[in-house]
Amino acid sequence: MKKSLLSAVALTAMVAFSGNAWADILVGVAGPLTGPNAAFGAQLQKGAEQAAADINAAGGINGEQVRIVLGDDVSDAKQAVSVANKFAADGVKFVIGHFNSGASIPASEVYAENGILEVSPASTNPVYTERGLWNTIRICGRDDQQGEVAGAYIAEKFKDAKVAIIHDKTPYGQGLADETKKALNAAGLTEVVYEGITPGEKDYSALIAKLKQAGTTLIYFGGLHQEAGLIIRQAADQGLNAPLFSGDGIVSNELAAIAGDAVAGTLNTFAPDPRSRPESKELVEKFRAAGFEPEAYTLYSYASLQVIADAAKAADSLDPEAVATAIKENGPFTTALGELSFDEKGDITRPDYIVYEWKKGEDGKFSYFPLD
Repeated sequence: MKKSLLSAVALTAMVAFSGNAWADILVGVAGPLTGPNAAFGAQLQKGAEQAAADINAAGGINGEQVRIVLGDDVSDAKQAVSVANKFAADGVKFVIGHFNSGASIPASEVYAENGILEVSPASTNPVYTERGLWNTIRICGRDDQQGEVAGAYIAEKFKDAKVAIIHDKTPYGQGLADETKKALNAAGLTEVVYEGITPGEKDYSALIAKLKQAGTTLIYFGGLHQEAGLIIRQAADQGLNAPLFSGDGIVSNELAAIAGDAVAGTLNTFAPDPRSRPESKELVEKFRAAGFEPEAYTLYSYASLQVIADAAKAADSLDPEAVATAIKENGPFTTALGELSFDEKGDITRPDYIVYEWKKGEDGKFSYFPLD
């Protein structure tokens, strides 16, 4: 009798546990949670976690609660594939990430084969959405758009400059550098140096000597903030008076910590800062009250889950393929970034890159501010 009673209790517990697990929607957040680009991984994580908390408090997605599962790809393509396979084995159906295009592109193929929808807040290489996969959505713009803006700005403001184009040999960095080069060349400017570096290098003396010899007066860099910060600082130390212009890969205040005062005058492209949107004021204050500054891709990650949630409601389904179709066919979706609609490839229909300059703010700290 006692044994039967225990068995019944155990069975009830198992059913209850299964019911709770079944009620959760597993959403993976993938990015560089550790390593040199961990600042961006933290943005993706914090944004998604806050969105999940807010969506759950409002009743969840189609009545079910969101549970975040983390995957650290360390900005590495092979590790990204491992994360993707782990998510598939765990039953994840939606992924917010990855950060690097070089991680998103191979991981998305694993996701497509396993019925998982990937919404990237940050992967800008055009290839990500150009392969005809059903499951690739991005909340950000593309490097061909970003390169056009950078190229046009340089052609107008630095028309007599000797431009060196440097990239980090990654799908993101080289892709952005090549798109900017294409725009510059079309405007009649030819670079004096075109060079690739290896991510993780610490000493750029040989590169800077080459730039000085070429008479470089402007450096365009396709890559991330770690390498950009070192190039800026070492160029200043070695007497190369040439500002650095880059893309959205340097939009972390860690850049100033690496480059020091030499960061002043650095330029970059990025979308209009969503923190300045009046409708996002409350959300931004919520992050700040928790001790996290929601810069760069934090609100992009938040918006990614908002789009998934609203598309699932529009489709009246949690099937990833149905949600992907709803994202492309419905909208605009109201998000922390404003109103977003998507084309048949999964790209946003509102490309809106602008140019920023790094300078000291009212708090005396360097950060990026939009140019008038």
